[in-house]
Amino acid sequence: MTMQRRSLLALAAGALAPSAAVVSAPARAAEAYPNHPLRWIVAYPAAGGSDFLARQLAPQMGRQMGQTIVVDNRPGAAGIIGTEAASKAPGDGYTLLTGDNGAMVFHTALYKSLPYNPSDFVPIGFMASFPLILAVNPSTGFTSAAQFLDAVRRSPGKYSYASPGAGSPHHLAMELLKQRTGSFIVHVPYRGTAPAMQDVMSGQVPVMVIDTAAGLAQIRSGKLKALAVMSRHRIPQLPDLPTLSEAGGPALKDFEANAWQGLFAPKGTPPDIAARLTAEMHKAILTPEVKSRLEAFGLEVAPSDGPALTAFIQKETAFWHALIRERHLTLD
Repeated sequence: MTMQRRSLLALAAGALAPSAAVVSAPARAAEAYPNHPLRWIVAYPAAGGSDFLARQLAPQMGRQMGQTIVVDNRPGAAGIIGTEAASKAPGDGYTLLTGDNGAMVFHTALYKSLPYNPSDFVPIGFMASFPLILAVNPSTGFTSAAQFLDAVRRSPGKYSYASPGAGSPHHLAMELLKQRTGSFIVHVPYRGTAPAMQDVMSGQVPVMVIDTAAGLAQIRSGKLKALAVMSRHRIPQLPDLPTLSEAGGPALKDFEANAWQGLFAPKGTPPDIAARLTAEMHKAILTPEVKSRLEAFGLEVAPSDGPALTAFIQKETAFWHALIRERHLTLD
């Protein structure tokens, strides 16, 4: 009986050995992560605000993780091309995506079909936002948001505004302003911020919504006149600039619109790796020299984790989809 018991124990040990090896393999893989360079997809051209944010964070995160993080610009179709590319990448922790309110919120209401779904991604965390500013050509003579809004109400359709493109946060912010004030301002969409801003500065179009990253220098130089910031609070870069809530009267109480950026990974990314990426993103974005550069560029940094970003997107989707339906906006 003793010999038989010993034989059974030996057989059991032998049977269990392969299973233990199999179970420990993922653990060893997670411990080894990352063991080769990562790719960070930015669905917009180089030298823009989205690109700037990624290129400030990628080197710092790479140093922290001991691997290079390569920024891969995949512009086109209002961010759809790059976002689709990221959605088809393996969920192994080696592909990251800068996702914004266009790709993750607006597009699912503006387009009848998309080659990706926000559910194709694992939210890693909120990174930062670009405050939006209502700005005019100084030659218009407008010196306040109240003055501008009064003129718009008295002359429906007389004024037009430029945006970096239909479906952009800038476009949707002005549509929200129009809805809240009952005003009619003609939309003139451009292919990017630079041409829109150039035509406003040259007087071809009188008004635009511009983000801080693109507009701060032009506002400070006097080439554009800022009337109000569209955030709920004033911004440190322009502390004397009132919010629309302050300047626009009861109709614009608690008005808020901005362009935000989150970090995402393809669906299937293991939870432990997603948590690691969240921690590394937090550490990188709050590194004093990185945070200082981002804020000087006009960004408001506010890193969060994946669950917080998920809840934020759900709230954003409910709010902006209702506006898009009410305004009958479509990009198909």
